[in-house]
Amino acid sequence: MDRFVDIPVATGRRTLTRVSDARSAAERWRDDLGSWAIPQPILDAAPESPWGFPVALFANRADRARVPTPSDLRASEALPEGGSVLDVGCGAGASSLPLAGRAGRLTGVDGAAAMLEAFRERVEAAGDACTTIEGNWPDVAGDAPIADVVVCYHVVYNVPEPVPFVRALSSHADRRVVLEMTQRHPLSDLNDLWIRFHGLERPTRPTADDFVAVLREMGVSPSREDWEPRDWSGGFTRREDLVAFIRKRLCLTADRDAAVWEAIEDRAVERDGTIGLPPRSNVTLSWEGSAGG
Repeated sequence: MDRFVDIPVATGRRTLTRVSDARSAAERWRDDLGSWAIPQPILDAAPESPWGFPVALFANRADRARVPTPSDLRASEALPEGGSVLDVGCGAGASSLPLAGRAGRLTGVDGAAAMLEAFRERVEAAGDACTTIEGNWPDVAGDAPIADVVVCYHVVYNVPEPVPFVRALSSHADRRVVLEMTQRHPLSDLNDLWIRFHGLERPTRPTADDFVAVLREMGVSPSREDWEPRDWSGGFTRREDLVAFIRKRLCLTADRDAAVWEAIEDRAVERDGTIGLPPRSNVTLSWEGSAGG
């Protein structure tokens, strides 16, 4: 793939010059994700780690009924009655719980024990058998069972090495893999705030298009559906929690909360007792699993 760079010339004008990019799609994905690293001086001054999610946020999303999404439909149509689902990066279960009525067993993989506890609680309340595996994919793939359907929603922007990750998804799916992601990097919603509070330009890539390029380079030809959420809820039940979450992402101290709210007030959405930033455009990718040969 070629890229263009902005090169100054002697006359004072600038020109776009084509530069050959010999990197593979997977290498570009890894490098683009690496460009999101926060400069060390900002990290050193941060009062807490900017990463991670509160369990309550994921639990609230898992507990809310929703109109079936394209991801739900692609997973459900491949799932036999009483079949099995492997949910990679399960959180509290928002991805796979809509399949609980049809599935007989849900297996959740997550790096956080508290998320897995929330997942188990909800799966068992839905009447399905539940297995949980703590750890990061694909490191713990050897402990995971083969399933009829593997789902993986909103995880891959945290995956710098996509090839082994995808291979492990495919090899654990007897029928289908369903992967959901946002069209743009989810942190790009805060790019203007990084400029406002730190004077720092943030990246814009990778995107869903870049991930599809990785899949095609691997010989995977996914079905793709781009869609907008129909019944989104923000997940936070209090404005203060939303502000604190964004302030944490921006590596700011709690005394900046008023300034953070001033910066996001005109874009915050309140709906069905929750508050959050506007919903993002999503992409559903699905392909045949390889567990069956």
